[in-house]
Amino acid sequence: MNIYGLTKEDIGEYCVSKGEKPFKSTQIFEWLYRQKVRSFEEMTNIKKSFLEILKSDFNLKLLDVKTRQESSDGTIKYLFELADGNLIETVLMNHNYGYSVCVTSEVGCNMGCAFCASGMKKKIRNLEAYEMVLQVLSVSVLENIRVSHIVVMGIGEPFDNYDNVIKFLKIVNDPKGLEIGARHISVSTCGVVPKIYEYANFDLQVNLAISLHAPNNKIRNEIMPINRAYDINELVEAISFYIEKTNSRVTIEYILLDGINDTPSCAHELANLLNGLNVYINLIPYNEVIEKPYKRSKKENMKAFFDILKKRGMNVTLRKEQGGDIDAACGQLRSKHIK
Repeated sequence: MNIYGLTKEDIGEYCVSKGEKPFKSTQIFEWLYRQKVRSFEEMTNIKKSFLEILKSDFNLKLLDVKTRQESSDGTIKYLFELADGNLIETVLMNHNYGYSVCVTSEVGCNMGCAFCASGMKKKIRNLEAYEMVLQVLSVSVLENIRVSHIVVMGIGEPFDNYDNVIKFLKIVNDPKGLEIGARHISVSTCGVVPKIYEYANFDLQVNLAISLHAPNNKIRNEIMPINRAYDINELVEAISFYIEKTNSRVTIEYILLDGINDTPSCAHELANLLNGLNVYINLIPYNEVIEKPYKRSKKENMKAFFDILKKRGMNVTLRKEQGGDIDAACGQLRSKHIK
Protein backbone atom coordinates (compact mmCIF):
# COMPACT_ATOMS: atom_id res chain seq x y z
CA MET A 1 0.00 0.00 0.00
CA ASN A 2 1.28 3.49 -0.80
CA ILE A 3 1.40 5.69 2.30
CA TYR A 4 0.88 8.90 0.32
CA GLY A 5 -2.84 8.19 0.04
CA LEU A 6 -3.34 8.61 3.79
CA THR A 7 -4.27 11.85 5.54
CA LYS A 8 -2.55 12.68 8.83
CA GLU A 9 -5.71 11.52 10.61
CA ASP A 10 -5.61 8.21 8.72
CA ILE A 11 -2.01 7.67 9.80
CA GLY A 12 -2.98 8.54 13.38
CA GLU A 13 -5.64 5.84 13.35
CA TYR A 14 -3.13 3.40 11.88
CA CYS A 15 -0.62 4.24 14.65
CA VAL A 16 -3.21 3.59 17.35
CA SER A 17 -4.15 0.27 15.71
CA LYS A 18 -0.49 -0.76 16.02
CA GLY A 19 -0.27 0.24 19.69
CA GLU A 20 1.47 3.57 19.04
CA LYS A 21 0.52 7.07 20.17
CA PRO A 22 -1.53 9.08 17.65
CA PHE A 23 1.00 11.97 17.72
CA LYS A 24 3.35 9.72 15.75
CA SER A 25 1.29 10.62 12.70
CA THR A 26 2.61 14.19 12.85
CA GLN A 27 6.19 12.96 12.98
CA ILE A 28 5.63 10.58 10.06
CA PHE A 29 3.87 13.27 8.04
CA GLU A 30 6.74 15.70 8.53
CA TRP A 31 9.28 13.08 7.43
CA LEU A 32 7.22 12.28 4.32
CA TYR A 33 6.48 15.82 3.17
CA ARG A 34 8.86 18.24 4.89
CA GLN A 35 12.00 16.09 4.68
CA LYS A 36 10.80 14.04 1.67
CA VAL A 37 12.62 10.94 2.94
CA ARG A 38 13.09 8.08 0.50
CA SER A 39 13.27 5.30 3.11
CA PHE A 40 11.65 4.62 6.47
CA GLU A 41 15.09 4.22 8.05
CA GLU A 42 15.59 7.98 7.68
CA MET A 43 12.79 8.60 10.20
CA THR A 44 15.21 8.85 13.12
CA ASN A 45 12.70 9.73 15.84
CA ILE A 46 10.57 6.63 15.17
CA LYS A 47 11.58 3.46 17.05
CA LYS A 48 13.01 0.68 14.91
CA SER A 49 10.33 -1.89 15.79
CA PHE A 50 7.62 0.45 14.48
CA LEU A 51 9.69 1.31 11.39
CA GLU A 52 9.75 -2.40 10.54
CA ILE A 53 5.95 -2.49 10.76
CA LEU A 54 5.69 0.59 8.54
CA LYS A 55 8.07 -0.98 6.01
CA SER A 56 5.98 -4.14 5.86
CA ASP A 57 2.68 -2.26 5.36
CA PHE A 58 3.66 0.68 3.13
CA ASN A 59 6.00 1.80 0.37
CA LEU A 60 7.53 5.19 -0.47
CA LYS A 61 7.80 4.67 -4.23
CA LEU A 62 7.62 7.74 -6.43
CA LEU A 63 6.21 7.75 -9.96
CA ASP A 64 8.33 6.41 -12.83
CA VAL A 65 9.25 9.00 -15.47
CA LYS A 66 8.52 7.75 -18.98
CA THR A 67 9.23 11.04 -20.77
CA ARG A 68 10.34 14.52 -19.70
CA GLN A 69 9.96 17.52 -22.01
CA GLU A 70 11.33 20.96 -21.13
CA SER A 71 10.23 24.13 -22.86
CA SER A 72 12.45 27.11 -23.56
CA ASP A 73 10.35 29.08 -21.03
CA GLY A 74 11.12 26.58 -18.25
CA THR A 75 7.83 24.69 -18.37
CA ILE A 76 8.42 20.97 -17.84
CA LYS A 77 5.97 18.25 -18.88
CA TYR A 78 6.24 14.74 -17.48
CA LEU A 79 4.73 11.54 -18.75
CA PHE A 80 4.55 9.34 -15.64
CA GLU A 81 3.95 5.60 -15.62
CA LEU A 82 1.70 4.27 -12.87
CA ALA A 83 2.14 0.93 -11.10
CA ASP A 84 -0.42 -0.71 -13.43
CA GLY A 85 1.34 0.57 -16.57
CA ASN A 86 -1.12 3.39 -17.30
CA LEU A 87 0.31 6.77 -18.32
CA ILE A 88 -0.53 10.23 -17.01
CA GLU A 89 0.73 13.77 -17.62
CA THR A 90 1.90 16.31 -15.06
CA VAL A 91 3.17 19.83 -15.81
CA LEU A 92 5.55 22.02 -13.80
CA MET A 93 5.34 25.76 -14.46
CA ASN A 94 7.75 28.39 -13.16
CA HIS A 95 6.01 31.68 -12.33
CA ASN A 96 7.31 34.85 -10.70
CA TYR A 97 5.37 33.83 -7.57
CA GLY A 98 6.75 30.28 -7.37
CA TYR A 99 6.43 26.81 -8.84
CA SER A 100 3.02 25.49 -9.86
CA VAL A 101 2.12 21.89 -10.70
CA CYS A 102 -0.79 20.96 -12.95
CA VAL A 103 -2.19 17.66 -11.66
CA THR A 104 -4.06 14.96 -13.59
CA SER A 105 -7.07 13.38 -11.84
CA GLU A 106 -8.04 10.49 -14.17
CA VAL A 107 -6.45 8.08 -16.65
CA GLY A 108 -8.17 9.42 -19.76
CA CYS A 109 -11.34 11.52 -19.83
CA ASN A 110 -14.97 10.92 -20.78
CA MET A 111 -16.06 14.56 -21.06
CA GLY A 112 -15.33 14.64 -24.81
CA CYS A 113 -14.68 18.38 -25.25
CA ALA A 114 -14.27 18.75 -29.01
CA PHE A 115 -11.05 20.82 -28.91
CA CYS A 116 -9.23 18.83 -26.22
CA ALA A 117 -6.56 16.14 -26.64
CA SER A 118 -7.37 14.54 -23.26
CA GLY A 119 -10.72 13.21 -24.42
CA MET A 120 -9.23 11.42 -27.43
CA LYS A 121 -8.41 8.58 -25.03
CA LYS A 122 -11.48 7.56 -23.01
CA LYS A 123 -11.36 7.25 -19.26
CA ILE A 124 -9.81 4.01 -18.05
CA ARG A 125 -10.09 4.67 -14.34
CA ASN A 126 -9.97 7.28 -11.58
CA LEU A 127 -6.66 8.13 -10.01
CA GLU A 128 -6.33 7.26 -6.34
CA ALA A 129 -5.50 10.11 -3.95
CA TYR A 130 -1.91 8.89 -3.57
CA GLU A 131 -1.37 8.96 -7.35
CA MET A 132 -2.28 12.66 -7.34
CA VAL A 133 -0.13 13.40 -4.29
CA LEU A 134 2.78 11.60 -5.94
CA GLN A 135 2.58 13.86 -9.01
CA VAL A 136 3.36 16.85 -6.79
CA LEU A 137 5.92 15.04 -4.65
CA SER A 138 7.71 13.37 -7.56
CA VAL A 139 8.12 16.68 -9.39
CA SER A 140 9.34 18.36 -6.19
CA VAL A 141 11.96 15.64 -5.58
CA LEU A 142 13.05 15.31 -9.22
CA GLU A 143 13.61 19.06 -9.66
CA ASN A 144 14.66 19.75 -6.05
CA ILE A 145 12.13 22.55 -5.64
CA ARG A 146 9.33 23.58 -3.31
CA VAL A 147 5.97 23.51 -5.05
CA SER A 148 3.89 26.48 -3.87
CA HIS A 149 0.80 26.24 -6.09
CA ILE A 150 -1.36 23.42 -7.48
CA VAL A 151 -3.96 23.41 -10.24
CA VAL A 152 -6.07 20.28 -10.74
CA MET A 153 -6.50 20.92 -14.44
CA GLY A 154 -4.67 18.02 -16.09
CA ILE A 155 -6.19 15.01 -17.83
CA GLY A 156 -9.67 14.11 -16.56
CA GLU A 157 -12.64 15.83 -14.93
CA PRO A 158 -11.83 16.29 -11.20
CA PHE A 159 -15.49 16.28 -10.16
CA ASP A 160 -15.91 12.92 -11.90
CA ASN A 161 -13.41 11.62 -9.30
CA TYR A 162 -14.69 13.77 -6.47
CA ASP A 163 -13.87 11.75 -3.33
CA ASN A 164 -10.27 11.04 -4.31
CA VAL A 165 -9.71 14.68 -5.31
CA ILE A 166 -11.06 15.90 -1.97
CA LYS A 167 -8.74 13.53 -0.09
CA PHE A 168 -5.81 14.71 -2.20
CA LEU A 169 -6.60 18.34 -1.37
CA LYS A 170 -6.64 17.60 2.37
CA ILE A 171 -3.26 15.83 2.19
CA VAL A 172 -1.39 18.52 0.21
CA ASN A 173 -2.93 21.33 2.28
CA ASP A 174 -2.02 19.82 5.68
CA PRO A 175 0.16 22.28 7.67
CA LYS A 176 2.42 19.42 8.79
CA GLY A 177 2.83 18.19 5.23
CA LEU A 178 3.38 20.01 1.94
CA GLU A 179 1.55 22.96 3.50
CA ILE A 180 0.22 24.33 0.23
CA GLY A 181 -2.30 27.01 1.14
CA ALA A 182 -5.90 26.48 0.10
CA ARG A 183 -5.83 29.81 -1.74
CA HIS A 184 -2.86 28.52 -3.74
CA ILE A 185 -4.83 25.51 -5.00
CA SER A 186 -7.41 25.56 -7.82
CA VAL A 187 -9.73 22.80 -9.02
CA SER A 188 -11.22 23.09 -12.50
CA THR A 189 -14.48 21.53 -13.67
CA CYS A 190 -16.11 21.64 -17.10
CA GLY A 191 -19.47 21.97 -15.37
CA VAL A 192 -20.58 18.97 -13.29
CA VAL A 193 -23.27 21.07 -11.63
CA PRO A 194 -24.29 18.79 -8.71
CA LYS A 195 -20.68 18.59 -7.55
CA ILE A 196 -20.32 22.39 -7.63
CA TYR A 197 -23.08 22.57 -5.02
CA GLU A 198 -21.36 19.86 -2.98
CA TYR A 199 -17.98 21.58 -3.32
CA ALA A 200 -19.50 24.76 -1.90
CA ASN A 201 -19.73 22.91 1.43
CA PHE A 202 -16.08 21.74 1.40
CA ASP A 203 -14.35 23.01 4.53
CA LEU A 204 -11.17 24.17 2.77
CA GLN A 205 -11.35 27.40 0.80
CA VAL A 206 -9.75 25.89 -2.31
CA ASN A 207 -10.33 27.93 -5.47
CA LEU A 208 -12.89 26.87 -8.06
CA ALA A 209 -12.33 27.32 -11.79
CA ILE A 210 -14.95 26.71 -14.47
CA SER A 211 -13.99 25.66 -18.00
CA LEU A 212 -16.72 27.64 -19.76
CA HIS A 213 -15.33 28.28 -23.27
CA ALA A 214 -18.62 29.52 -24.73
CA PRO A 215 -21.11 32.34 -24.02
CA ASN A 216 -24.29 30.49 -24.99
CA ASN A 217 -25.85 27.03 -25.21
CA LYS A 218 -25.58 26.79 -28.99
CA ILE A 219 -21.80 27.05 -29.10
CA ARG A 220 -21.26 25.17 -25.85
CA ASN A 221 -23.41 22.24 -27.01
CA GLU A 222 -21.21 21.94 -30.09
CA ILE A 223 -17.85 21.93 -28.32
CA MET A 224 -18.66 20.62 -24.80
CA PRO A 225 -21.03 17.62 -24.45
CA ILE A 226 -21.38 18.25 -20.69
CA ASN A 227 -23.60 21.21 -21.62
CA ARG A 228 -26.31 18.83 -22.82
CA ALA A 229 -26.53 17.41 -19.29
CA TYR A 230 -26.16 20.72 -17.42
CA ASP A 231 -26.76 23.71 -19.65
CA ILE A 232 -25.09 27.06 -19.35
CA ASN A 233 -27.95 28.61 -17.36
CA GLU A 234 -27.84 25.80 -14.76
CA LEU A 235 -24.09 26.20 -14.61
CA VAL A 236 -24.23 29.95 -14.02
CA GLU A 237 -26.86 29.39 -11.33
CA ALA A 238 -24.53 26.92 -9.59
CA ILE A 239 -21.63 29.40 -9.87
CA SER A 240 -23.80 32.10 -8.32
CA PHE A 241 -24.72 29.77 -5.44
CA TYR A 242 -21.07 28.86 -4.88
CA ILE A 243 -19.99 32.52 -4.78
CA GLU A 244 -22.74 33.43 -2.32
CA LYS A 245 -22.11 30.39 -0.08
CA THR A 246 -18.31 30.66 0.06
CA ASN A 247 -17.85 34.40 -0.47
CA SER A 248 -15.14 33.43 -2.97
CA ARG A 249 -14.34 34.57 -6.46
CA VAL A 250 -14.61 31.99 -9.25
CA THR A 251 -12.20 31.80 -12.18
CA ILE A 252 -13.81 31.45 -15.62
CA GLU A 253 -11.55 29.73 -18.15
CA TYR A 254 -12.23 30.61 -21.76
CA ILE A 255 -10.12 29.12 -24.58
CA LEU A 256 -10.31 31.32 -27.67
CA LEU A 257 -11.02 29.30 -30.83
CA ASP A 258 -10.72 31.01 -34.19
CA GLY A 259 -14.13 31.80 -35.67
CA ILE A 260 -15.97 29.74 -33.07
CA ASN A 261 -16.18 31.68 -29.82
CA ASP A 262 -13.88 34.69 -30.33
CA THR A 263 -16.15 37.20 -32.08
CA PRO A 264 -17.16 40.60 -30.64
CA SER A 265 -20.74 39.36 -30.25
CA CYS A 266 -19.45 36.41 -28.19
CA ALA A 267 -17.53 38.84 -25.98
CA HIS A 268 -20.67 40.91 -25.34
CA GLU A 269 -22.72 37.75 -24.68
CA LEU A 270 -20.11 36.56 -22.19
CA ALA A 271 -20.18 39.89 -20.38
CA ASN A 272 -24.00 39.75 -20.22
CA LEU A 273 -23.92 36.15 -18.97
CA LEU A 274 -21.50 36.86 -16.11
CA ASN A 275 -22.59 40.40 -15.30
CA GLY A 276 -22.78 41.02 -11.54
CA LEU A 277 -20.97 37.82 -10.57
CA ASN A 278 -17.70 37.86 -8.62
CA VAL A 279 -15.68 36.16 -11.35
CA TYR A 280 -12.27 36.51 -12.92
CA ILE A 281 -12.15 35.67 -16.63
CA ASN A 282 -8.97 33.99 -17.86
CA LEU A 283 -8.76 34.13 -21.66
CA ILE A 284 -6.54 31.32 -22.93
CA PRO A 285 -4.71 31.06 -26.28
CA TYR A 286 -5.49 27.63 -27.74
CA ASN A 287 -2.71 25.05 -27.97
CA GLU A 288 -3.58 23.46 -31.30
CA VAL A 289 -4.01 19.67 -31.49
CA ILE A 290 -3.13 18.12 -34.83
CA GLU A 291 -6.08 15.68 -34.72
CA LYS A 292 -8.57 18.50 -34.09
CA PRO A 293 -9.90 21.01 -36.65
CA TYR A 294 -9.80 24.00 -34.28
CA LYS A 295 -7.32 26.84 -34.68
CA ARG A 296 -5.97 29.43 -32.28
CA SER A 297 -7.74 32.77 -32.35
CA LYS A 298 -5.83 35.47 -34.20
CA LYS A 299 -3.90 37.92 -32.02
CA GLU A 300 -6.02 40.88 -33.10
CA ASN A 301 -9.22 38.97 -32.29
CA MET A 302 -7.91 37.95 -28.87
CA LYS A 303 -7.03 41.57 -28.12
CA ALA A 304 -10.42 42.81 -29.34
CA PHE A 305 -12.21 40.20 -27.20
CA PHE A 306 -10.16 41.25 -24.18
CA ASP A 307 -10.81 44.95 -24.81
CA ILE A 308 -14.59 44.47 -25.04
CA LEU A 309 -14.69 42.60 -21.72
CA LYS A 310 -12.47 45.22 -20.10
CA LYS A 311 -14.68 48.05 -21.34
CA ARG A 312 -17.73 46.17 -20.03
CA GLY A 313 -16.16 46.27 -16.55
CA MET A 314 -15.18 42.60 -16.36
CA ASN A 315 -12.15 41.41 -14.40
CA VAL A 316 -10.21 39.76 -17.22
CA THR A 317 -6.70 38.73 -18.25
CA LEU A 318 -5.21 37.14 -21.35
CA ARG A 319 -3.06 34.23 -20.17
CA LYS A 320 0.61 34.28 -21.04
CA GLU A 321 1.35 31.21 -23.13
CA GLN A 322 3.65 28.58 -21.60
CA GLY A 323 5.11 25.40 -23.08
CA GLY A 324 4.28 26.32 -26.67
CA ASP A 325 7.36 24.56 -28.05
CA ILE A 326 6.55 21.18 -26.44
CA ASP A 327 3.42 18.96 -26.42
CA ALA A 328 1.68 21.59 -24.31
CA ALA A 329 -1.99 20.78 -24.88
CA CYS A 330 -3.48 18.68 -22.12
CA GLY A 331 -3.35 15.00 -23.09
CA GLN A 332 -1.17 15.61 -26.16
CA LEU A 333 2.00 13.94 -24.89
CA ARG A 334 0.12 10.90 -23.59
CA SER A 335 -1.78 10.48 -26.87
CA LYS A 336 1.40 10.72 -28.91
CA HIS A 337 3.15 8.12 -26.75
CA ILE A 338 0.23 5.68 -26.88
CA LYS A 339 0.13 6.00 -30.69
